[in-house]
Amino acid sequence: MARLPKIAADLAELRLSDLLDLQKQVAVAIVERRQTERADLKAKLTALAAEAGLSLDDVLGPRSGSKALVSPKYRNPEKPEETWAGRGRKPLWLVAQLQKRGATIKDFAI
Repeated sequence: MARLPKIAADLAELRLSDLLDLQKQVAVAIVERRQTERADLKAKLTALAAEAGLSLDDVLGPRSGSKALVSPKYRNPEKPEETWAGRGRKPLWLVAQLQKRGATIKDFAI
């Protein structure tokens, strides 16, 4: 960190185009460093788990690359192709139906 005042003085002398190039180089260096440190940490964790007679999956649980699809729980009776799994914001069709007098969410359960 002792180099920061000198770097700041050097940066003040650079042209804008040079600063933008330096910014790109720093962004690339950050991504590369993050990947390297992540790989190093994973190797250390794998070795530590192996010492305990476990795999990394045993410790962290299975990991999947994508979220599992959730089956729909509610269906629009007017347009059966419109469904909702009950996660996230309520779809507009359901909000409109619920605003009708006497309608409850249970009325749309599949």
